[in-house]
Amino acid sequence: MTEEALAGARDGDGEAFERLVGLYRHELHLHCYRILGSTADADDLLQETLLAAWRGLAGFEGRASLRSWLYRIATNRCLNALRDARRRVPAEPVPPFEPPEPTRRGEVSWLQPYPDALLTALPDPAPRPETRYQSKEAVELAFIAALQRLPPRQTATLVLRDVLGYSAAEVAEMLGTSETAVKGVLQRARATVGAHRPVVERPAPEAERELPRRFAEAFTADDIEGVLALLTDDAWLAMPPAPHEYHGKAAIGAFLEASAAWRDGRRFHLVPTRANTQPAFTCHLTDRDGRTLHPVGVVVLTLDGDRIGAITRFLDASLPARFRGSRG
Repeated sequence: MTEEALAGARDGDGEAFERLVGLYRHELHLHCYRILGSTADADDLLQETLLAAWRGLAGFEGRASLRSWLYRIATNRCLNALRDARRRVPAEPVPPFEPPEPTRRGEVSWLQPYPDALLTALPDPAPRPETRYQSKEAVELAFIAALQRLPPRQTATLVLRDVLGYSAAEVAEMLGTSETAVKGVLQRARATVGAHRPVVERPAPEAERELPRRFAEAFTADDIEGVLALLTDDAWLAMPPAPHEYHGKAAIGAFLEASAAWRDGRRFHLVPTRANTQPAFTCHLTDRDGRTLHPVGVVVLTLDGDRIGAITRFLDASLPARFRGSRG
């Protein structure tokens, strides 16, 4: 941060303000996404954060770094959004066919994938002493989903402490609380996240390449047995914003059979990409002519060793546009 840019921004120079905060734009967006679980909500809260920073720059005294000051604003804006119920929780979609009875109904219906292309623009700072999670695992889909099960203040505390590595004193200052309170909240948050994050085996590089390819071939051919052969015995299929979740090969196979019967010859078309540091596909559905494609969502695979441990189909036709130009 240069004094010249800070002085210019305080005088109302928009270009100086952008030079001042531009380096932090991408990481603040990811921060909002971690807390909110939605890329669309992260877009909105990033803009709110920057607007609040622009309006409040005169009050920035430099006692903390500009980065910490911006994180404080972003965190509290996200918490306000959650408290005010302004998060856009999507309406439960009506299935176009009668699906099998789900194993359970998921609670995190607002979850959305995060394009890896956005992660490449992030700085790669050295981890701080308080950091517990590596940068990759701190954006994986299971971690983001686990965060959404926490009360908002626990989510913010865990992200600030264990992902960003701020000290208990710094987090207490950001959240307007005491260090003792931060430690108690963090302990509860860690226990909940640990209980909801599945333990998976990291795939070998060859499996990382071959499993997504084989899945795409079987899935687009409606080769249900071929898809099931790639899954772990305890695999899950989830479909946000629909709450239906299916556990195990038999339940997943029953859903895939019902879906294929409804499509009546129309096939899925998958384009490789990456989301949340995991193999993914933008998903399109053909017309019966086999040529016209309609975007229908994004599929993210969670690999577990040499098998697929989870399939997350995001049923939102607007999502593929966020991955345009990105390939796995």
